[in-house]
Amino acid sequence: MQPNEFNEFRTLLAGVHDFYGRDLSDFGLSVWWQAMRPFDLAAVRDAMNRHVMNPDTGQYLPKPADVMRMFGGRTVDAAQQAWSKVDGAIRRVGTYRSVVFDDPLIHRVVADMGGWLSIGSRDEDAWPFVAKEFETRYRGYAMRNERPPYAPVLLGTSEAHNARNGFRCDPPTLIGDADRARAVMAGGTDGPLLGVSVAGALADKAIERLESMEAGHD
Repeated sequence: MQPNEFNEFRTLLAGVHDFYGRDLSDFGLSVWWQAMRPFDLAAVRDAMNRHVMNPDTGQYLPKPADVMRMFGGRTVDAAQQAWSKVDGAIRRVGTYRSVVFDDPLIHRVVADMGGWLSIGSRDEDAWPFVAKEFETRYRGYAMRNERPPYAPVLLGTSEAHNARNGFRCDPPTLIGDADRARAVMAGGTDGPLLGVSVAGALADKAIERLESMEAGHD
């Protein structure tokens, strides 16, 4: 969930507590918010509804652990949807342009796997294994309820080349919901992340190839 969804989440949680005849404390709201932030609001609402309808446990006010159990299968769906966005962006946009996804976990997982340029350089034979690794890493973060730091933009060859030579950089391509992607970009960090050094080396190589091609046209 994004920060601007906090009020809607609070309303949802207050409604659930009211259904069970309980008051929602500020401390309880804080615990719930931290526990549910890695997940989509729609998924949280769906999990709440399924808990209420559960004949075995629905008579009890849900706790974060109850909702997390509901997410067991949902993290598979979320990871597959996230990979579908990455796969589509690689095929439609490529790694020449910088991109921003509407899901911060995508940025972190891509960084963990070596960066945008590294993933884009894999061949078709390796693609199923890349997909599997991405989904496994994504699910790991989601199931551990982690919201790790991430880069605001996944750097493409063009932006790396222009920044290195002092040229103007084009804005990144937004993937998915534009407003959520802008929120992801605003919430990212420029500090070092795992995998950045690898991505940086690949970027340097790509830039060198571009400069060689440009020199050949002179």
